[in-house]
Amino acid sequence: FMGAGVVLHATARSKLTELGGLGRFMPWTVALYLVGAFSISGFPLFSGFVSKAVTVDAAAKLGRDGVVLLLHLASIGTFLSTTLKLPYFTWWGPRRAYELVPIPWNMTAGMALAAGLNIFLGVYPQALYAILPYPLDYHPYTHSHLVKSAQLLGFTFLAFWLLRSRMGGKPRITLDTDWLYRRPAGLAYRLTVVTVDRLFGGVEALVLRMAEPLRALLANPHKPAGGLLRTIARLDFPIGGADPEPACFDVSRYRFSTGGVLFVLLLVFALLLAGALLVA
Repeated sequence: FMGAGVVLHATARSKLTELGGLGRFMPWTVALYLVGAFSISGFPLFSGFVSKAVTVDAAAKLGRDGVVLLLHLASIGTFLSTTLKLPYFTWWGPRRAYELVPIPWNMTAGMALAAGLNIFLGVYPQALYAILPYPLDYHPYTHSHLVKSAQLLGFTFLAFWLLRSRMGGKPRITLDTDWLYRRPAGLAYRLTVVTVDRLFGGVEALVLRMAEPLRALLANPHKPAGGLLRTIARLDFPIGGADPEPACFDVSRYRFSTGGVLFVLLLVFALLLAGALLVA
């Protein structure tokens, strides 16, 4: 965790797709991080090798074969992700375009202290046994245990090396347990927002298309009945007289005056007010 914190502080980035080539700029961080990674993966000479061996041995003596298998699978997954994949794509490979911020000395000192304790307890496990609440006399560095650990970690490394081109990070959001609320939330959004919005949009477009002929008629009633109105308009002139605007429509000629519109509005308001008073 401290190694990841150093990378986050130095680069302000946390995605593998945005990292790479940091090993040459922070070698001490790489070395100290790998101490913790080897320890948590159960690598010999580190504290995780001892604590993991004690736990697996206790589960085996209790006959919990399923627990033993799960512990081995957890060790493989931890070694694959924490010790191999994360450092490989963070500290090696091509460097990305970003600026590095200097690492404070106290961050490196904290990592060095934790790394020293990891190595000390891995080399001298009796110091760990001494602080346990019960007496323990266990020897993790047996031939069978070392061979088993070497096989477990060695084949995991071989699989990673052969498939390393496919194990790089991808620039996308990976869903795990948050699938339970992300997927239903998207479906609910599409049903309650997108579908309703499209329905209202379709109804609005239909109403506008239906209202367009009426608008055109009210805006220019002379146009749809042009022939008839022009004939009637010609009757207003004496025979042989000139028809100044036989096909023109003067909007001001048919438009209500401002006073007429105000009179209608006031009349409607008065009727509504009178109805409200009668009801009251």
